[in-house]
Amino acid sequence: MPARLRVFLNQEEDRTLFELRTATTVSQKVKDRAEVVRLNSRGW
Repeated sequence: MPARLRVFLNQEEDRTLFELRTATTVSQKVKDRAEVVRLNSRGW
């Protein structure tokens, strides 16, 4: 089984993903993926 990838985000990237998560013009799939990347960067 391959090792998991760890994502490191700076504040600007984290803010951009947060804005995607709360945007009304993007699909739910994109919102969910943005949240997954943010959680991964926090070690979840």
